[in-house]
Amino acid sequence: MSSVEHSSNSSGSRSIEGDFDQFRDELDAVERRIAGEIDPGVRAMVVAGAVFVLLFSLVLSHTGSARGFDVLLGTDAARIEHIGLPSRLFVWFTAVFGIGFSLLALMTRRWVLAWLAVAGSALASFFGVLSIWHRQTPGLDNYVGAGPGVGLLIGTIAIVVLTFHWVRVVWSRTAVQLAAEEQRRNAAATAEERDRKRLSGDE
Repeated sequence: MSSVEHSSNSSGSRSIEGDFDQFRDELDAVERRIAGEIDPGVRAMVVAGAVFVLLFSLVLSHTGSARGFDVLLGTDAARIEHIGLPSRLFVWFTAVFGIGFSLLALMTRRWVLAWLAVAGSALASFFGVLSIWHRQTPGLDNYVGAGPGVGLLIGTIAIVVLTFHWVRVVWSRTAVQLAAEEQRRNAAATAEERDRKRLSGDE
């Protein structure tokens, strides 16, 4: 083979490798974008149903004459019923994370929003159980208010269900991400070793 043919083949090989590297970069970018998304599948219907139940629970009695929206907005009805901090935190975490971030995560399919929905819903579940206990416990000067209302009970059950399903969705996506990152690291190590051999003349 002549030097001209060898030079031509080398140039063609470098051109093909350059095109492949560019194509690989584009594939990596697409892979990273997909890795940042979730695919809740049939769980999306369960999550949407739980969000609807949470919304519905806010119009029901939280305790006595105070509805969920009264606790959220701090109306006179909430003050009359001596709504405590656990109940206020439960309603706010439910509204912001259980409803707000859950809807955003379902609409955008973003993994980070789903994680925020998980974290906030888990805290809301804790405050929901604490609120039920708080409404059954005498307060200062042995004040005994109305017990937990149907809205509080339904809301607590709904947020627990929502948390469980969001955890399953996020965990499955996390497992896929870890596997994809491992494959990407292996591919990068292989490419680096190949380039090192090429530069050192081992190939």
